[in-house]
Amino acid sequence: MDTRNFTPLAFLASLGAGGVAVMPFVLMQYTIENGPGLITRSQLWAQAMPFATQIYYYLLEFVMVLFTFLHFALTIWFAAKLLSWMKTDQFPELISNPLKNTAILAPLISFLMSMNVLIGPIRYFIPFLSNNFASLFLPAMIFWSLFFLIVMFTEVKLLAISFRNGFDINQINFGWLLHPFLLGMLTVVGTGIASMSVDPMISNTAAFMSLISGSMGIFLLLVKMVILFKSHFQSPGLPEKHFLPSFLIVIPNITLFAISAFRMGHFLEHSYGFELGAYFYFVVGMSFAFEIWYMLFGLSLLVDYFRKNHFKEFYVTQWGLICPLVAFVVLGGFAHNVVFGSIILYTVLVLTMIITVLVYFELLSKHIKCSRSSHAKISCAV
Repeated sequence: MDTRNFTPLAFLASLGAGGVAVMPFVLMQYTIENGPGLITRSQLWAQAMPFATQIYYYLLEFVMVLFTFLHFALTIWFAAKLLSWMKTDQFPELISNPLKNTAILAPLISFLMSMNVLIGPIRYFIPFLSNNFASLFLPAMIFWSLFFLIVMFTEVKLLAISFRNGFDINQINFGWLLHPFLLGMLTVVGTGIASMSVDPMISNTAAFMSLISGSMGIFLLLVKMVILFKSHFQSPGLPEKHFLPSFLIVIPNITLFAISAFRMGHFLEHSYGFELGAYFYFVVGMSFAFEIWYMLFGLSLLVDYFRKNHFKEFYVTQWGLICPLVAFVVLGGFAHNVVFGSIILYTVLVLTMIITVLVYFELLSKHIKCSRSSHAKISCAV
């Protein structure tokens, strides 16, 4: 298998597909009355609804099915390439470079996203999984625990390399936030297990392990954001165009830690009898408020990039545009349920979802063209 032009950042494509698959599920979960637990297809279609509304929900289901397929197809394809690539000299060379080794985290984030796709879209369609959901938490806990060990080992190793080898801090970019992104994805799955499992041993263990990964992730997010903004303020102008899409990676980080805190609150309510109504409002409301102004700020920095570069070129870092859009819609679904249920907010979320789907296919088309031919009509780079 040819791996000369492969980069682990390609997994951002499969990660993005998984995120798009989850978006419709979140919108249905938090905007439709479905009783306790996670919504299922049988619950949705048990309700009487106008024909136009039926068409709308059929479209949401189509998006879930299509992007679930894309997520797993791309994950398998890239995993095969990753295994071959790890046998080359490029792998140790990447790992030893503190400015580039965050790329190796993208596959782990994508693999963890697969658990969210299983719990959300796949469980939504398959009655066997919905009806036996409680029995899935033990195998889910075992699988997640193995990933917990892999992620923590990888994070500690990469941080140790950064301390030992040293690097020019002025050369860092927002892609450096893949560290807390991975820890946030790990934590959001763990807190999901903690909040939904009825087994006290499983829920308490998952909650405590999530505190370990979550505290590390929040610490790294805060430290890295301070360093990144300081570095950018000291540098003249914007960074190179290849790094510009990563400006928005702050948004999925905020979403993951906000949802983790939300789920931890549910764990405390279910397991220890806490009453945390105002806590949920603050966590979700404050996080979504931050994302609104940061999204506007980030997009304002990308105006010239979209006008001059985006549609004429392809480089794998462009996939970094999908996760922020997905994260904005996902946390917006929580905000619609917890903070304020507004038709205006819902319309914005649906429009953002449509834009995300269009951008995804635009990027996928360019990615395929650049993979197949050196004579593509766009400029291609890894």
